[in-house]
Amino acid sequence: TGGGKSTLVNLLCRFYEPTTGRILIDGIEYRDRGLRWLQSNLGIVLQQPHLFSGSIGENIRYGQLDATPLQIEDAAKLAGAHDFIAELEAGYATEVGEEGDQLSLGQKQLVSFARAILKRPRLLVMDEATSSADTETERNIQQGLAQILTDRTSFVIAHRLSTIRAADRILVIEKGQVLEQGTHSELLERGGHYHDLYTEQSMRDIVRIDNAI
Repeated sequence: TGGGKSTLVNLLCRFYEPTTGRILIDGIEYRDRGLRWLQSNLGIVLQQPHLFSGSIGENIRYGQLDATPLQIEDAAKLAGAHDFIAELEAGYATEVGEEGDQLSLGQKQLVSFARAILKRPRLLVMDEATSSADTETERNIQQGLAQILTDRTSFVIAHRLSTIRAADRILVIEKGQVLEQGTHSELLERGGHYHDLYTEQSMRDIVRIDNAI
């Protein structure tokens, strides 16, 4: 917490620009491409999702304005959002209210995730996107991610390390510095900070399961 993870992806998204150094996308300085290129190729799911007044379907369609109802539903299924939407009386026509206040935080995150998925972005940023999802919903999201992350570059910020186990490269960031980087297996073998964090979380999960039983 407070290590600089969100700052890093905010730079990537060009919410602000680096004062020193460069960010290269496919070897090209991203400021040379223009904002329109970045915005059209970027999908973002933030920890605090933002929804617009309107229906759930309209909020998802914002990711691709010409999307069909079937495409919207497929995106919601990949995001793990379809089941809760289908249980609502009006389904995808359900009004979300002002800034989505008719939905729970977890439901808003799933709708936001479906919107990003529908866009099929080349770059996908997820900043604690599953932090308010229950374990089963998170598992459904991870299964969908296996398809969504194929052939695109993704940045996944997560405190739940199970979310990032399959990443090609994991960065451990603290106080603005990269302490460790590597695959899940490499970092465990190294026996450093990541190993300690993962072991601690695994033990907590075991205790939680035992208590539940």
